[in-house]
Amino acid sequence: MNTLLSVSIALLAGLLMTRIFKPIKLPAVTAYLIAGVLIGPYCIGAIGINGLGFNSAEAVAALGIVSEIALGFIAFSIGSEFKLDDLKKIGKQAFVIGIFQALVATLFVDLALLVVHLCMPDKLSVAQLLTLGAIATATAPAATLMVVRQFKAKGALTKLLLPIVALDDAVGLIVFAVCFGISKTLVSGTVDIVSIIVNPLIEIAASLLLGAIMGWILTQAERIFNSNTNRLNMTIALVTLAAALSSLKFEIGPVHIGFSSLLVCMTLGTIFCNICPLADDLMAASDKWTSPLFALFFVVSGAELELDVFLDIAIVGIGLVYIISRCLGKYFGAYASAKAVSCEPQICKYLGITLFPQAGVALGMCTMAMQLGAEGNLIRNITLFAILIYEICGPLMTKWALTRSGDIQQMPDHVKHRRRIKLVRHRREKREQNANGQ
Repeated sequence: MNTLLSVSIALLAGLLMTRIFKPIKLPAVTAYLIAGVLIGPYCIGAIGINGLGFNSAEAVAALGIVSEIALGFIAFSIGSEFKLDDLKKIGKQAFVIGIFQALVATLFVDLALLVVHLCMPDKLSVAQLLTLGAIATATAPAATLMVVRQFKAKGALTKLLLPIVALDDAVGLIVFAVCFGISKTLVSGTVDIVSIIVNPLIEIAASLLLGAIMGWILTQAERIFNSNTNRLNMTIALVTLAAALSSLKFEIGPVHIGFSSLLVCMTLGTIFCNICPLADDLMAASDKWTSPLFALFFVVSGAELELDVFLDIAIVGIGLVYIISRCLGKYFGAYASAKAVSCEPQICKYLGITLFPQAGVALGMCTMAMQLGAEGNLIRNITLFAILIYEICGPLMTKWALTRSGDIQQMPDHVKHRRRIKLVRHRREKREQNANGQ
């Protein structure tokens, strides 16, 4: 009962918060996150009334399955943007920018934190700064996708943005594996080439293979049914199954075989949208089904944010250096690489800003960083602090950048006026019908 109450309260709080912030045109993502913070264990949840909010971190963790499924569908939706016709036009640009901006973000963060290390070696070690630099590669696909959907963004920047966000996961996996492997070597004094090079390459290859197989199976399964309702049910079942299979792990001697849920579901979406003739209709139906799921996901994500990280001045200081240097790296990395591949001026100017949001992938990386022992605690807290800032401010900046680039079009005044007149007329007719009925 408490879990069901928490789910209903989370959805209601998120929806009400979007109405409260509608006058200032705040992205729904940010409203959901703020609602999550308010009903989380550091605000209303701290009162301790079961069902009123999330009164503990364990209560939030109990809805972890929501996050897993939601991330699977987010990745599935982004994967559907990888259509061959579009990739022929922007594939090279997305590939170059996706890799370059991620590496530049890592470089900027490493250099900035190296200065902090030289000034305060007792507060930040080389192993910690290398790991934080690797975490800087990751961009949150969920927040970006939700802003694009809410404001119906269309244009050159949006077409390039979603493939780049998808590439971030693969690039981030490799960079993090290498840097984290070096960090573990610095802490333990033992070199592990398998962890640094072999395991991340196997994880990427295995994820792409599993996603491709699941995409082919989904396409074949859709042919069994004639009803779009049953086809939608099959899509939901297969994406959920792909997310579940992504949690499998195998050990073959020193080699670790695992999967990235984001890569698996992205590949599933890519294969499905390119070989299934019904893909467009089913993706549109899937988007409607996942709307409440995504809302719940962001509210839960807001509740997961640990506000007590603000209590440590060292974490706040290092966190601000991390946030600023990462943003600079993302912006200038995207700007330089976009210019190098001859992108339009508005893409060069605004693309980097849309890459600021950071959440799920970074959270997974900092969880792995806990293997460093005591040094991992600082990495986790700094990442949590950065995610709190990025998740609340990132969607706002993404919306601003997409608006400035022309991908989000403001509704013309004459259209607003026509819709207002139509609404007034509809309400008048409704009142007259009710009066006649009485």
